[in-house]
Amino acid sequence: MENTIAFDARIPLQGQKALITGASSGIGEAIARRFASAGAAVGVNYLSGADAARNVIEEIRAAGAEAIPLQADVASEQDVAAMFRTFRDAFGRIDILVANSGIQMDAAVGEMTLEQWRRVIDVNLTGQFLCAREAIRCFSEQNVIPYSKAAGKIVCISSVHQIIPWKGHVNYAASKGGVMLMMKSLAQEVAEKRIRVNAIAPGAIRTSINRAAWQTPEAEQRLLRLIPYGRIGEAADVAEAAVWLASDQSDYVTGTTLVVDGGMTLYPAFREGG
Repeated sequence: MENTIAFDARIPLQGQKALITGASSGIGEAIARRFASAGAAVGVNYLSGADAARNVIEEIRAAGAEAIPLQADVASEQDVAAMFRTFRDAFGRIDILVANSGIQMDAAVGEMTLEQWRRVIDVNLTGQFLCAREAIRCFSEQNVIPYSKAAGKIVCISSVHQIIPWKGHVNYAASKGGVMLMMKSLAQEVAEKRIRVNAIAPGAIRTSINRAAWQTPEAEQRLLRLIPYGRIGEAADVAEAAVWLASDQSDYVTGTTLVVDGGMTLYPAFREGG
């Protein structure tokens, strides 16, 4: 049946099977919805918040696309393996992984506990490694499909804090710096297998994880001083970038981080000459 699918450029992920971690809210939810509208069948991973995941899936299905729930802790090797088995049992294969799950447990370094350090590293970095490793194993076992030039695509969701140090968030910044070099090293290793690995580094995106930074007019104005483009990003901005990185339009792109930040990494404090 796969060989009968006619590619339509207006549906860039037509016929493909995509697993998105942390997809019940925020950036992950936006990516799941956009991938579904771009033609992909999606697995919506979540750890908690089953009702939110169920709502995302029901709305994707109501729009005529395929979606399944995938409850798993990405920091657990056993959970990740079981999640991929469930996904492949449902869809037969996997073509795209978006490793999006991430958390913050903020504290000044003197007050940060070992548990806060470890949990953020476990979810944000080890979780991406475990999911990427499982995806690469799957890609290596599959035939290349006629509607994708690559044997598999991985998109790691990182952060501008793989570049910008962040006082009070040393665990988070360390995890995202790790994601950057993990992604590059994976891309280097598996490119010869026609597997592409890239990342997106979002800046300030209007989601619940950073609500305190934009929910009042005063907070929003403080945040906007860090964004030369003059607006806070939306989850849809990241989702559009993810579609491009997962599609054949970016087939010659691997080992690259696409920064989606409205210019936050342009050091706006130096706009007046420093």
